[in-house]
Amino acid sequence: MKDLAGKLAVVTGGGSGMGRELVHQLLAEGCSVAMCDVSADSMAETQRLGEQDGSPQGTRISPHVADVSDETQVLRFRDEVAREHATDKVHLLFNNAGIGGGGSLFSNSREQWERTFNICWGGVYLCTRAFLPMLMKADEARIVNTSSVNGFWATLGPGVPHTAYCAAKFAVKGFTEALINDLRVNAPHIKCSVVMPGHIGTPIISNSRRILRGPDSDTMSPEEIAQVRARLAARGSDLSQVSDADIEKLWRERARKFEEEAPMTAAAAATVILDGVKADRWRILVGDDAHLMDARVRQTPEQAYEAEFFEEFVAKAGWQVGR
Repeated sequence: MKDLAGKLAVVTGGGSGMGRELVHQLLAEGCSVAMCDVSADSMAETQRLGEQDGSPQGTRISPHVADVSDETQVLRFRDEVAREHATDKVHLLFNNAGIGGGGSLFSNSREQWERTFNICWGGVYLCTRAFLPMLMKADEARIVNTSSVNGFWATLGPGVPHTAYCAAKFAVKGFTEALINDLRVNAPHIKCSVVMPGHIGTPIISNSRRILRGPDSDTMSPEEIAQVRARLAARGSDLSQVSDADIEKLWRERARKFEEEAPMTAAAAATVILDGVKADRWRILVGDDAHLMDARVRQTPEQAYEAEFFEEFVAKAGWQVGR
């Protein structure tokens, strides 16, 4: 699908980060877009920026409030897309929505764990199921599923449990790879791609917290503060003179640095993704760190979860410890 002009794309998680940038760049290519997000305000900003930049004549953008982990909302989203764009066809499905959180089976609640897993993995499955009939009716189509480097390397480093997110991203990668043959047999005009970004500058840390705790949760809970203290203590930090307010300040600074000081911007990541789609690639690594980690895990898989492996990778990739 080298020419995206005149196509219709569905983008989940279009209110911020890579989703917002995918929407902008698709519009610039002459592709109409239907996006969903849980935040109407975030989508309004995406739409405002897209219209401000200007789009080729004939393109349309429509925002839809939907939680991709809820099948009822996903089906409503699909029906709204068909009605508002007056079509029974979709050419591109970007299953991009995701959050972090629920890192540990021990220190996080089952609700937090499953909320993360059900958005990051369940959303991919439910949206693929829902939009498959519309993809089938297009003359050519592609499903683009966002996994992560954590879809082949299930950690953020020693002392940082990350089980819900990693389990979901492994599921997304495996599902997409399994789709290759399923589509070849049953719908050969539909292709699929799995996207595996490294550290991309997005507001996923702050967005995840709002989704897990609610939009009005401006302060950290005692449980969250205790979890951060435990992680820092496990790394050998002396916290005897560190107050709860200091802990919260550290968390906010970490969220800022993750977005603003990342080695790759969300806009650059979206460009890599769309270039991969147009090049008919089923496997799209995003960022030098993703390429480096992929090579290192393949080279020494038995060492992938050792402290030395992580330290060597951090030094080569330029990651900041505690990212």
